[in-house]
Amino acid sequence: MAIEVGAKLEGKVTGITHFGAFVELPGGVTGLVHISEIADNYVKDVNDHLKLDDKVTVKVINVDKDGKIGLSIRQAVDKPAEARTGRSYADGRRDDFGRGRGFRNQASKLSFEDKMSRFLKDSEERISSLRKNTEGKRGGRGARRD
Repeated sequence: MAIEVGAKLEGKVTGITHFGAFVELPGGVTGLVHISEIADNYVKDVNDHLKLDDKVTVKVINVDKDGKIGLSIRQAVDKPAEARTGRSYADGRRDDFGRGRGFRNQASKLSFEDKMSRFLKDSEERISSLRKNTEGKRGGRGARRD
């Protein structure tokens, strides 16, 4: 059976490593699900998400010339279009890459100069905040060491 890129297949987890999981596909071939392709959220330990002999649905994302098969569990799950964009953070925030985030939502209507001035203002605020928070910890400028 030829494995084609884009195909969704059922497989069984046959091995777990610190960088991903090996999945046996129909026909006895084995592919690798990289740790970044296991779930949409951050995966620190593969064992938190998968166990040996788990049945999983995977999507074939690449097949190398030497026969290595790259698989994805997170791409095998159909999601609405809105769910595929942006990132979720542990504290519940979402980064929607420009949608629904204050001035960024209006940024597409602004001229380049307006965008640049907002960027510079935001950048200066971040730098000054960073300086305030780090100067005391490292001695900063003119701090005396006894």
